[in-house]
Amino acid sequence: MKKSKIKGVGHYVPERVITNDYLSGIMNTNNEWIVERTGIQERRWFTPGKDTVTSMSAAASKMALERAGLQASDIDFIVFATITPDYFLPGNGVLLQRELGMQGIGALDIRNACSGFIYALSVADQFIKTGMYRNILVVGAEIQSSALDKSDEGRSSAVIFADGAGAAVLSVSENEDSCILSTHLHADGDYAEELYCSDPGSSREVRISPEMIDAGDFFLKMNGNAVFKHAVVRFSEVIQEALDANAKDKSEIDLLVPHQANLRISNYIQQKLGLPDEKVFNNIMHLGNTTAATIPIALSEAWEQGRLKEGDLVCLAAFGSGFTWASALLKW
Repeated sequence: MKKSKIKGVGHYVPERVITNDYLSGIMNTNNEWIVERTGIQERRWFTPGKDTVTSMSAAASKMALERAGLQASDIDFIVFATITPDYFLPGNGVLLQRELGMQGIGALDIRNACSGFIYALSVADQFIKTGMYRNILVVGAEIQSSALDKSDEGRSSAVIFADGAGAAVLSVSENEDSCILSTHLHADGDYAEELYCSDPGSSREVRISPEMIDAGDFFLKMNGNAVFKHAVVRFSEVIQEALDANAKDKSEIDLLVPHQANLRISNYIQQKLGLPDEKVFNNIMHLGNTTAATIPIALSEAWEQGRLKEGDLVCLAAFGSGFTWASALLKW
């Protein structure tokens, strides 16, 4: 059976920087309150008329392809993770395909929110293992800022979420010491309404109505306490699951790249694993929570900073809406 490896990574974040002081001017909050609860100092929001999920993902994909030494024509398949597509339908995979001139290849969309990129990576890994494809473009991209309630009522989530895109090229590994070792996927739908956006939904007499708009049903809603409580447990479990599956110890991790949900969560997991700062990558302080895009953006930035070296044991882990959670262990 073949094995796959991440051959190249890329990212794009909008140029528009939203500081905590800016948010303090439009809702009842302040820098100290935001930093204490989330660790976020600033984030990026898209520029209407310039940035789209498609354009951001295309920029990230071109960077990943260049770093992988491949052309768009080398890609056999696209797996696109997003919960904020440019259209209600079709999915964003075909829009990216059109943008990059990849007409004819398959495109699959993944809607697993914060765990979406690892789910997408796992799907791509299976395709390569079976020999169906050799080079797959795996993307996580979101525009969350347009779905946020930027009033005092919605401030607990409005200060967290942000926009951006990340991409990875997954290819057949020619080296046993550089490959994805395993992926682990989980979900528990009992908690679906703890972090969700109810409309537009299809099981309504009409998908959009003035009543829905007035009720704020199009805004993201989050029970922050429930998310935090479950996240710290599931993060630890799924990381340990990946280590156990490969007979590895936590001390062997060279770099942990967690989903950037909340710096407090990342710090808790770091302390529980006993990892020093240089073995954990965080960028939420400056980019916020970009949902499915956080991990590929972090991988791209880590690579740029020289924190990913050949042979490193890298662990990816995520938790989010669904609830879903996932991990991947790989040798870089």
